[in-house]
Amino acid sequence: MQNDLTEQLRETTAYIKTKYKNKPTVAVILGSGLGNFTLELETELEINYSELPHFPVSTVVGHSGKMIFGKMHGKEVVVMAGRFHFYEGYSVQQVVYPIRVLKCLVCKHY
Repeated sequence: MQNDLTEQLRETTAYIKTKYKNKPTVAVILGSGLGNFTLELETELEINYSELPHFPVSTVVGHSGKMIFGKMHGKEVVVMAGRFHFYEGYSVQQVVYPIRVLKCLVCKHY
């Protein structure tokens, strides 16, 4: 199971890295009511969750369902506009998968 998860994380992050060459140093996860946060971001790229391999799709109204990359106050930032919940029918593994992806994107050793 762990090998499958590791391979899925590699596939997801590899896909993202083909689209966005910079390395984010900050990750932010937005929920309901926090969408205006992205207005402060110098957006460089948006990727819909549906495009990302192995990534769940947000079903909550108000969650735009995309990863947004850009700069804020001179820092490379990745923002998840929308998150996932156990009550949506996702497994715990699926709910935390995006957090693992973010770790892979911002971690110096990955």
